[in-house]
Amino acid sequence: MLVEIITIGDELLIGQIVDTNSAWIGQQLNAIGFKVHQITTVSDQREHILTAFKEASQRVQVVLITGGLGPTRMI
Repeated sequence: MLVEIITIGDELLIGQIVDTNSAWIGQQLNAIGFKVHQITTVSDQREHILTAFKEASQRVQVVLITGGLGPTRMI
């Protein structure tokens, strides 16, 4: 089964936080037979998140979303 991981956060995009969550999630999924097709990182903007989810859901059967890895400013 194909999986895409979407990580959310401006802090990831600017290099303030290193995304170790996706690596760990990918290892766990691989161990149980899932194939990670893509990992996508998007900004904290609502529309960017929704677009990424819509596009991912057209590519894979499972979409996992992770965030909360750093400070989020309200837009």
